[in-house]
Amino acid sequence: MEWHGIDTWIVIIGALAAGACALLGNFLVLRKMSMMGDAISHAVLPGLAIAFMVTGARASLSMFIGAAIVGVLTAVFTQWISRFGKVDEGASMGIVFTTLFALGLLLIVLGADHVDLDPSCVLYGAIELTPLDVVWRPTLFGCFLEVPRAAFVLVGVVLLNTVFIVAFFKELRISSFDAELATAMGIYSKLMHYLLMTLVAVTTVACFEVVGSIIVIAMLIVPAATAHLLTDRLWLMVVLSVLVAIGSAVLGHLSALIVPAWFGFADTSTSGMMAVIAGLIFSIVALFAPKYGVLPRLVRKTETVR
Repeated sequence: MEWHGIDTWIVIIGALAAGACALLGNFLVLRKMSMMGDAISHAVLPGLAIAFMVTGARASLSMFIGAAIVGVLTAVFTQWISRFGKVDEGASMGIVFTTLFALGLLLIVLGADHVDLDPSCVLYGAIELTPLDVVWRPTLFGCFLEVPRAAFVLVGVVLLNTVFIVAFFKELRISSFDAELATAMGIYSKLMHYLLMTLVAVTTVACFEVVGSIIVIAMLIVPAATAHLLTDRLWLMVVLSVLVAIGSAVLGHLSALIVPAWFGFADTSTSGMMAVIAGLIFSIVALFAPKYGVLPRLVRKTETVR
């Protein structure tokens, strides 16, 4: 295995994308809204496609605006269908995100000759190519450093998500566990909900070219679910989820370089291996977590019987 500078940037960009998703994923898991992350990650596609068609370019601002609008609409439509249609919330999510995702794919197909947007890239991203799209920025020593554009975008998203969580940590914690109590305490739980959904949409679109709409679901949910098995403290859960996400990015790229050779292949998708590693970490934790792991619980149950 040969390691190059581009591999370092792939790991950095992957870690930033996974970390940005994990920060918000904790509150989706606690609110039992894991599928909402799935819904938004699919439903923002028409917003992206329309933004591309209107502007004719992959401008980050127009993408963010389109994704944020459709992301919020996804949450609103889901609640409306569930409340007024008197159907299960899971069913309403399925109705909304499949309809919007299909609409987005249709728009991409219709505008394929005019819009530089590959459907396969939408599904699993192109993290291996992101280091090639570079910008130049001055350093403290008067030199210029070649940095991938995706790294700058994702650093901004990580900072935005971090500031949001730190600034509204108490409100998010109370509204995540008991929305009615939060409302009684004067906390605008619905506002927290829609702010969270907006940031999920923005994070999703920022990660599109890195890990795609399918793999981003794993990065939103799996690290947070893993951390939830390890601790009952919210702040520690957030920290652990980010560490798991970063570890998945690093080990995922290493695995993408090493594992295929065992089976006679040159390499494989880094984003796919990130999801695989995140799943393996979750499986190990689910088996051996001190309090909630399957094996420790079996041991405790056996000792109780005795």
